[in-house]
Amino acid sequence: MKILLAFDSFKNCMTAEDACRAAADGLLKVLPDAQIVALPLSDGGEGMVQCVARQHEVEWVEVPVHGPLMEEITARYAISDTGIAFMEMAAASGLELVPESLRNPLKTTTFGVGEMLLDAARRGCTKIILGIGGSATCDAGEGMISCLEAHGVFDQKPKVTIPPVVIAADVDNPLYGPNGAACVFAPQKGASPADVLILEERLRRFAEDTVRRGQASPELALAPGAGAAGGLGYGLMAYLKATMHAGIDILLDLVDFDAHLRHADLVITGEGASDRQTLMGKVPFGVLSRVHQTVPVHIFSGKVEDEDALLAAGFASVRSINAGDPRPLSLLLHRDIAMHNLSSSLSAFAEDATPIAISIKF
Repeated sequence: MKILLAFDSFKNCMTAEDACRAAADGLLKVLPDAQIVALPLSDGGEGMVQCVARQHEVEWVEVPVHGPLMEEITARYAISDTGIAFMEMAAASGLELVPESLRNPLKTTTFGVGEMLLDAARRGCTKIILGIGGSATCDAGEGMISCLEAHGVFDQKPKVTIPPVVIAADVDNPLYGPNGAACVFAPQKGASPADVLILEERLRRFAEDTVRRGQASPELALAPGAGAAGGLGYGLMAYLKATMHAGIDILLDLVDFDAHLRHADLVITGEGASDRQTLMGKVPFGVLSRVHQTVPVHIFSGKVEDEDALLAAGFASVRSINAGDPRPLSLLLHRDIAMHNLSSSLSAFAEDATPIAISIKF
């Protein structure tokens, strides 16, 4: 019996690798002869580069950059033996780098992202794959662009040439409007309702300026993913002609998901919370879409809502690992407790599935 585990991280709780390990432990207690293949995944947010590094030989690089509040920090990214740089914008401009009391997207910047791109260019990288989840910013990439401008990237005869950039995004929001970067995401980064209005105006003005400079068409601001990472998606597409892709699709290709799927009897995936948002490009839905219903796909997540919608989308089952655990959320988010609950949930699942497994001769 071959079981493919394809988990995202459980935010503020378990890494994707933690989740795969806990799930495997739970399954093997009941099915000791099962072949378990673990593929920790990411949809372009934190952990993307680590997921790649588990499957490919890479060189880790550390570079001094300016953080979200222009403080001096060290960012880390990886370079493959083929010269491809794998980066996360969160390494330079991530929300987790800003103390909660100082979170304010009116002040945070993507300047450090520009410094990472420059570093990769100077090292001779031939391509950059940039995950843009987990940002602290809402500057449409203006900080990144100012950094690149200062180093002659946009000169008539460029002093530095940035290699092609592929964006790995986990959302498809436009730059501005009711579903844009400011209205939807800025409150999660510390913005007040009044701040959101200011940020919305800034984004619109930046897009207008970009069009006037001949860097983009008016339609680009409404393109899927333009609002990702506080509009960094827009800045990258407009000024660096970067291409936008769903982060989970990029990761599934990088970890050779299709090859691992061959001869699998079932697939188990999960994330911190599963709901209708899962169907908008999150890891479990990306996995389901890639499987094409050739084998059943089950979700085990910390929290489950909109179960009917998830089942209608094609998942074989949708389960909360915390079902029946009355402890408060503050405890359930502890890594050890979460790993125990996930492991126990998979053991119970395996016990229920064993008669079926035997009957169809896995």
